[in-house]
Amino acid sequence: MLAPVCNEAASISAAVHALLRLDYPEFEIIVINDGSKDGTMEELVRQFALFPLPEVYQPRLPCREVRGVYHSTRHDNLRVIDKLNGGRADALNAGINVARHPLYCTVNSGAILQRDALTRMVQPFLEDPRTIVTGSAIRVANGSKLDNGLLLEAGLPGKLLARFQIVETLRAFLFGRLGWSPLNAVLLDSRAFGLLNKNAVIDAGGYHTDSVGADMELILRLHKINRLRGTPYRITFIPAQVCWAEASEDLRQLRNRHIRWQRGFVESLAMNRQLLFHPRAGMVGWLVFPLLICFEVLGPLFEAAGYAALLAGLILGALSWQIFATFMLVALNFGILLSVTALLLEESYLRLYPKPAQSVWLLTSAVLENFGYRQLVSWWRLQGLLRWSIGGK
Repeated sequence: MLAPVCNEAASISAAVHALLRLDYPEFEIIVINDGSKDGTMEELVRQFALFPLPEVYQPRLPCREVRGVYHSTRHDNLRVIDKLNGGRADALNAGINVARHPLYCTVNSGAILQRDALTRMVQPFLEDPRTIVTGSAIRVANGSKLDNGLLLEAGLPGKLLARFQIVETLRAFLFGRLGWSPLNAVLLDSRAFGLLNKNAVIDAGGYHTDSVGADMELILRLHKINRLRGTPYRITFIPAQVCWAEASEDLRQLRNRHIRWQRGFVESLAMNRQLLFHPRAGMVGWLVFPLLICFEVLGPLFEAAGYAALLAGLILGALSWQIFATFMLVALNFGILLSVTALLLEESYLRLYPKPAQSVWLLTSAVLENFGYRQLVSWWRLQGLLRWSIGGK
């Protein structure tokens, strides 16, 4: 288990203790301190009785200088890498170099895992030896009951903005990925929590440190390499709720996150464009890739252009109020239909929120998020696309 951290002295101890409580027969935790300057390393040394122990390992992936590898005298399966700052992707490469097991998982320090998370994630590897990546659904943790970093009971956020993100996640990610998984065409972002085959990742060159969406780009690259080589492989997705993360309740932070995600997403597609319509690309290159370009990349642009054209037509008198209102009503109803359908599928399949009051609140959120929030997210995604196109930071 690789956990890159940077300047997280206030929360690192609780996060590591939560990982140590996971229920799995044998696993190691490698915390990668990526050049923290706030005392994160000192906090780790103090809390887990770390001591430096020289290790002989083969640096198969490039990374910034490793200053030392530390072992815990209290937990045999805990090690800490102290290295120069190089970013999350660089830290993961350093962790892979030191990792001993054939499988590794990536986890953000703020992620909340269920105790049986590793057991569920490893199941596809046991069922099919061709599996090289397993991804999971990421659920919103706001409002849930926690016990020292582990989830006790799922709950709903108190703020409407966080509830909108629950619906957004269900509509945009969960069932789309679940549908593509049997076709071996799922494209997922393993940033929050994913389980990967170490040798397959090393063979692909590890994480690219110059990519904004390094996790997504790696998954696309694994598809590309294995399909173009004709190597049997599986990249799969499990819908089980094993990983939870705090949704942003700050509009500015949420805006920056969506812009960054969109830019990283478009960049990942561009870096692996050889997949598009390649004779060996299969479902990924002939169906998923074109759909992503049309709906995820160009979709915000088309939506913005459509709204602009409607407003211009209304102002110039080319459209009547009746036609304008009819179009907007149809668009809003279609969005509501998608959101409510995703919510009903989740409730019938996973039953994560069994209380009637929770279902009512989620249903209300699924309707309300179409009146402003969904359009705002499209605008943020359009900004991410524009920033990628001009090469801005």
